[in-house]
Amino acid sequence: MAEGEGIGSKKSSLDAATVIGLIVAFTLVGAAIVLGGSPETFINPPSILIVIGGTLGVTTVCFSIGDMMRTTQLITKTVLYKNQDSSTIAVQTIRIAEVARKQGVLQLQGVLESIKREQFFHKGLAMIVDGTPADEVENIMIGELEAMAGRHHKGANILRKAAEFAPAMGLIGTLIGLVQMLGNLDDPSTIGPSMAVALLTTFYGAVLSNMVLMPLAAKLERNSDEELLINQLYILTTASIGRQENPRRLEMMLNSILPPNRRVQYFD
Repeated sequence: MAEGEGIGSKKSSLDAATVIGLIVAFTLVGAAIVLGGSPETFINPPSILIVIGGTLGVTTVCFSIGDMMRTTQLITKTVLYKNQDSSTIAVQTIRIAEVARKQGVLQLQGVLESIKREQFFHKGLAMIVDGTPADEVENIMIGELEAMAGRHHKGANILRKAAEFAPAMGLIGTLIGLVQMLGNLDDPSTIGPSMAVALLTTFYGAVLSNMVLMPLAAKLERNSDEELLINQLYILTTASIGRQENPRRLEMMLNSILPPNRRVQYFD
């Protein structure tokens, strides 16, 4: 590996698919509203408070404050995603294994600086350089990977649970609006605002659930799968280096978990 070339050196940036998808979806809905006339009638603060506030509150009841805070961080990571190519990373890890095979594990001290941003791989490789047995390092990394997968799974579950509650909060808002309307039939001026609350809460709930929460949950799961795959590559590489195995065998092991269209042919 050339000096200064590091694994995972790409910085996080806006995930184009997430941003463009949300913009297109909301633009089309907004265009339909504007073309229909009177777009201001679709803005109703009480309805927004019922749906967003109610969904947030009820979802928090199902989990904990800490879980909700961690999910906020995961959503940020979903929008600001560090897209990494697993094939490129596989090639880079094989190069590191070659250095260890030809020059010795202690020579990887110079490589550690170049992989500093990939904390998972850096930690495992540092333990190998320090002389920790390969099996022990592998078990530690597998444990951390399982904990990471659990956190991501819980984050996606929180978003899906919120997506279930949003339409329900819209229905509650609809009932509130209908009750207000029926309770003030003698005052025609209150019928319009009450009907607005009744209908717009259902609209807001459907939009929040199907255009925001469910897509974010699906994207979080997709990104989690990609991150888990890359970390599995790191575990295989770290264990292989620790056991001083032939890099050709490492290539076969990496290809065994890579999708067919991403498999590498480093030695061919």
